[in-house]
Amino acid sequence: MAKRKITAVVKIEIQAGKATPAPPVGTALGPHGVAIMDFCKQYNFATESQVGTIVPVEITVFEDRSFTFVLKTPPAAVLLRQRAGVEKGSSTPGKDEVGSVTEAQIAEIATIKMPDLNANDLEAAKQQVRGTARSMGLKVV
Repeated sequence: MAKRKITAVVKIEIQAGKATPAPPVGTALGPHGVAIMDFCKQYNFATESQVGTIVPVEITVFEDRSFTFVLKTPPAAVLLRQRAGVEKGSSTPGKDEVGSVTEAQIAEIATIKMPDLNANDLEAAKQQVRGTARSMGLKVV
């Protein structure tokens, strides 16, 4: 079977189970001629178990306007905010702390994020998550 020619790779962060043809989906996929409603239905079906979280997706658009997509893990900042129970990070990280996360929560998030991080082992992944927590104004206890 001949390989299909890729025309674009689009990355979007969408609320799980709540994709609609409105922006950001419509504005990202419209110029490539993708059937937006088909993507929304498939994405919503694939993420229905994660409703309430932001799930990034990488969409590969082919020359014949067909597409495939790969779901990524939720951003570390979203996971940290959920675990810390805060609505948003600090506007002045390093000076103001808005919450805290435990070392066990850091390990849990690093384990979830491991497939999408460029870390060789769990310890390196935990360091990346700690850095994200610090930049959000969260204290690691």
